[in-house]
Amino acid sequence: MLRLAAAPALLLMLAVPAAAQTRHDTAAPIDFGADHIELQDRANRAVLAGNVKVRQAEMTLTAQRMTVAYTGQVVDGNPQVSRLDASGGVTVVRPDQTARSQFGVYDLNRRVITMLGAVKLTQGGNTVNGGRLTINLDTGRAVIDGSSVAGGAAAGTGGVTQAPNGRVTGTFSVPRRN
Repeated sequence: MLRLAAAPALLLMLAVPAAAQTRHDTAAPIDFGADHIELQDRANRAVLAGNVKVRQAEMTLTAQRMTVAYTGQVVDGNPQVSRLDASGGVTVVRPDQTARSQFGVYDLNRRVITMLGAVKLTQGGNTVNGGRLTINLDTGRAVIDGSSVAGGAAAGTGGVTQAPNGRVTGTFSVPRRN
């Protein structure tokens, strides 16, 4: 196996091979489950808490807490969801990758997921760790930065931690050769 430690300002880009790439269906219905839900209609949002699980097409997002923001527009009897904000053991599972972090934002309009704090992305035998991860659901490209927006919990930032020394680290598997 090859071990890699990148410079602090370096962004590491992982792309799914073209043959394996499938565009995520961001127009698919969003199914959810949670221990508790609080609807805040005047604020156009719902707060889900406790073992939250959200599924859209072949993607699953889990967390301890999630705020679902909607536009206020209703189409075919359904409010139009625009954003999901997740916290507490956030995990995003897609057919070819799993990402874990402390916080996550799914912007449905931009079709982008951003994850912050102790990020770990696993794809096959490859693992990359960093502070911030951005996944473009249209292209399948994942970009990891060594530092997240905030510092450690000691700085009073709500517990967001950076990757060690603000670096991207990981392990890439190497194919067997004869």
